[in-house]
Amino acid sequence: MYGVIDLGSNTVRLVLYKVIDNTIVPKLSKKHTAGLVGYVKKRRLTPEGIQKAVDVLNDFKMILENVRVERLYIFATASLRNIENTLEVTSEIKKQTGFDVDVISGREEAVFDYYGATQTIEMHDGLLVDIGGGSTELVFYKDDEIITTESLPIGSLNAYTSFVSDLLPTAEERKAIEKEVTAQLASIPLPCKPIPTDIICGVGGTIRASCRLNHLLKGKGSTGAEYSCRDLQKMIDLAETNRKTAISQILKVAPERIHTLVPGMIIQQTIAGYYSCKTVIVSRSGVRDGYLYHKLETAGVIQ
Repeated sequence: MYGVIDLGSNTVRLVLYKVIDNTIVPKLSKKHTAGLVGYVKKRRLTPEGIQKAVDVLNDFKMILENVRVERLYIFATASLRNIENTLEVTSEIKKQTGFDVDVISGREEAVFDYYGATQTIEMHDGLLVDIGGGSTELVFYKDDEIITTESLPIGSLNAYTSFVSDLLPTAEERKAIEKEVTAQLASIPLPCKPIPTDIICGVGGTIRASCRLNHLLKGKGSTGAEYSCRDLQKMIDLAETNRKTAISQILKVAPERIHTLVPGMIIQQTIAGYYSCKTVIVSRSGVRDGYLYHKLETAGVIQ
């Protein structure tokens, strides 16, 4: 077995994999909704936030003591990348858990997203989007090659903490999130060659949860790993016009995302509108899979 711990801004997840025919196959998954970005004050992770990360990792350590794992890799994304005391945090984690944490860059995260997604979806041309808790990764690709990547410093959880005063965003708060995302998108240089962006390849928990929510709202017969951007807008509208129904439905599909799902969907829809996307295809794989695949390939475990 090979293990990965993804120390994210909103959730921290341990996944154990087996390698079968040069393919990584997930066998066990355990998640904690730690909300680390909520412990960031003045661009520093507070002592409480550091302890939260340590406690979650020590919980995973207890699980790992009962499983034979040949290699374990631990990485952090925007949770530790976008703070000023990264070294202090990683040193304290090492001291209290024995774990070394690899803090990856925004570009690395986007590239691993892409290579993870290609394990389960044929992707030739388009735009990959991964909305995390503290950042959003974009990958523009054409003819099975990455053209450019971008990392936006806004995700579902820090959008919630920065713009939303109650459980779900109001119309004015939605507009504020849209304005911020649009401003960040406007600063991105256009790819060096035209790339069709009709379809978004969606990666990560926010997009998977929005797909489940769409299936629930559409009722029996709604299946598959894709939905339209028109459906996405309907879900956002529901959160504004019928908050009680929206809350009850979100609680059925992703209770741990009750406060972050709608801000994440607003980010997603703003990106879709900016690049004239029409459809979202949801990948089961993402940054964790791409990260592990890269590590095992480098180590010669996968040829």
